[in-house]
Amino acid sequence: MSSILSQLYHDGLLEARSVEQTAVFAAAEQFARIEGILPAPESSHVIRAAIDEALRCRETGEDKTIVFGLIGTGYFDMLAYEKYNNGQMGDDIPTDADLAKGFAGIPKFSGNGL
Repeated sequence: MSSILSQLYHDGLLEARSVEQTAVFAAAEQFARIEGILPAPESSHVIRAAIDEALRCRETGEDKTIVFGLIGTGYFDMLAYEKYNNGQMGDDIPTDADLAKGFAGIPKFSGNGL
């Protein structure tokens, strides 16, 4: 996580959202059909959030300008798009035990070299 983003989050100037993987790819395909750009999955998370926010504004009648950054294209991620379209992608949410196991595999940094 970027230190700048972490500080903005800490200061309450932005919020974090969790988005399921299949919803991310659905938003990416919707964006590609409308805009003609196949976004990278990383960018597609914010596309999903922007679409959800726009739909919320439509329901509430709130007038809002929604801006997001698009970085990268999805052309190197065609296997992931194929898995999504073939129904082979799931929305696996790791448990605390899964996360602990993953974190345990990260090498420790001693601060004096490695």
